[in-house]
Amino acid sequence: MKDTAASFIAKSTIKSADLDHRRKINFNIGKYNAVVPIGKQQFSDVLLAREKAKNRKWDAIEHLDTHLENFEKRITARGAKVIWAENTDQALEAIGEICKAKHCKTLVKSKSMVTEEIHLNAYLETIGIESVETDLGEYIQQLDGEAPYHIVTPAMHKSKEDVAKLFADKLGTPGGLTPEELTIVARNILREKYTEAEVGVTGANFIIADIGAIAITENEGNARLSCAFPKTHIVVVGIEKVIPSIHDLALFWPLLSTYGTGQKVTVYNSIVTGPKQAEEFDGPEEMYVILLDNGRTNLLANPITREALYCIRCGACLNACPVYKNIGGHAYETTYSGPIGKVITPHLSGMNEYKHLSYASSLCGNCTEVCPVRINLHELLLDNRHISVVEGTSTIAERIAWKVWKMASLNRVMMNMGTGKIKNWVVNKVFTGWTTNRSDLDFSEKTFSQMWVEQRTKKPTK
Repeated sequence: MKDTAASFIAKSTIKSADLDHRRKINFNIGKYNAVVPIGKQQFSDVLLAREKAKNRKWDAIEHLDTHLENFEKRITARGAKVIWAENTDQALEAIGEICKAKHCKTLVKSKSMVTEEIHLNAYLETIGIESVETDLGEYIQQLDGEAPYHIVTPAMHKSKEDVAKLFADKLGTPGGLTPEELTIVARNILREKYTEAEVGVTGANFIIADIGAIAITENEGNARLSCAFPKTHIVVVGIEKVIPSIHDLALFWPLLSTYGTGQKVTVYNSIVTGPKQAEEFDGPEEMYVILLDNGRTNLLANPITREALYCIRCGACLNACPVYKNIGGHAYETTYSGPIGKVITPHLSGMNEYKHLSYASSLCGNCTEVCPVRINLHELLLDNRHISVVEGTSTIAERIAWKVWKMASLNRVMMNMGTGKIKNWVVNKVFTGWTTNRSDLDFSEKTFSQMWVEQRTKKPTK
């Protein structure tokens, strides 16, 4: 816990003082903030839409077992194979066995946070398979040897000059290429990879229970190519991505697009119901869907934290968070950064190691305000703090300090002891942990009791 927390504090301290980094990220978030209000105009009542979406996700999560079983029954009837993976190891083992059976040498992969969660690229490298990211932002990050910086925009922290230099260094392109020219370079490279790959891997934005299908949302068409060109299509998706009905997409697709990128709807929206059928000419010959738990049932087991599973991974809370906007995505050292990452990571990866993330918040509530499915993120952060204390992960010094504070706060005699100067000295000089990154507290010279008595005994003026 101490090493993880210390690393987070060190990296966030460096990044928060990096003015160039802050300029880049705030420039890109500023562009996002300019277009989201325009996207919201498509809703006659955006608050009602968000409330309906929350209710649908409530239904999905409260009846998760039934919906997932319905999905499995319907998609397997069309030839797909469903694999249930309890953890990272089981998911990677299943993917490895499929790739081995298909004699896979090259694998193309569309943007997927859940494959980042299980570190799929690193695993494939160990078994001699070339894994190629086909989303442009992910491809840039892969070239640079970095993890995604943001749930939706993986290379948000890079300027066009940064990307041009990276392509020149890694691909030998001329320096100073425009974004359009850089895109053409990437497209030419990736098109060859699609045709070479034996296996294609995608995630899924939604699992559609009633028809047995997955839904994929994207802006580049790379996910369609990743699941259509190779003969084998593997879907890796978290079990929480389920929605009850195909009719829910009319609500969730626009919400995801508006809150994710400010669009009314993304460019490519695909529904995949299985592998190529007998009467069809296009598509993969085989399709596997890996339903990943990996700690999600830890969230599901708690009636309070269960709400975090409503998340549709739009990234809006990251863009709204004052902490994220100062320290960026990599300082968290987790797959899921920002407010949603701080809520779910301690439950997915261990409260003892990641409880510090729940304290890296101003609790301003802006994340809750912008969430399209109205998850009470700032309240869940408080609940995480409570859980960490109950589970005994807080330090002895922290527990003693809060017990003393509670005792004093509930005792009027203790509250009235000492002058304002003495209280200031005790809090600001003795309990230095409070003032390390905050301004000094300044107690009133008079206690509330004194001011109350004075107010009650003051003669009314005529």
